[in-house]
Amino acid sequence: MFRLVLLGPPAAGKGTLAGKLSLKYQIPHISTGELFRNKIKEGTPLGKKAKEYMDKGELVPDQLVIEMVEERLSAEDCQKGFLLDGYPRTVYQAEQLDRYLAEKGVAIDKTIDMSVDQDVTLARMLGRRVCKTCGAIYHVTNMPPKEEGVCDVCGGPLYQRVDDNEETVKVRFRIYREETNPLVDYYKKTGTLVQIDGNGEWQRAYTAALAILGA
Repeated sequence: MFRLVLLGPPAAGKGTLAGKLSLKYQIPHISTGELFRNKIKEGTPLGKKAKEYMDKGELVPDQLVIEMVEERLSAEDCQKGFLLDGYPRTVYQAEQLDRYLAEKGVAIDKTIDMSVDQDVTLARMLGRRVCKTCGAIYHVTNMPPKEEGVCDVCGGPLYQRVDDNEETVKVRFRIYREETNPLVDYYKKTGTLVQIDGNGEWQRAYTAALAILGA
């Protein structure tokens, strides 16, 4: 099985690719955004701490994020592999992840970097729609639901996130380049980095990932 890290700017298609690879290799897809939401919903001590920062519009501190991820990675379903989506976001988090895994006698197998142009991410995010009930993601052009405004999975209503607008997308893309892109250099040095083109349809990215993983 694989221990994978998935990198890429907003709307690179990480969630779609992660879901496909998770199903293919039967490893958990760990998204930090979903992890935060679950911890807050469950009312765990870590969730309550994270909520305090999020309610004030502040970034959750590195150490708290690291604790949450390490707690998740200690679960039974992660012992034979996992796929991290949205973590690490900084070199410090990557260093702490490697330290944690080394203590367990394992390491990251591959770091998949999805390269996507800003105009592509902009078009994707402006057309993105999300199910209010189950969180399934659609796109008005690239991956529309069978019935407009209705989720194929659960029948819930679809909506456009308030932060899926041109100004916010450009800011998020810039922040990614400034803060997260140094991870590319970090993982190049570890010898785990592989890069795929995420500008096209998700099937192309999935096929490229499978070729890299030897499946």
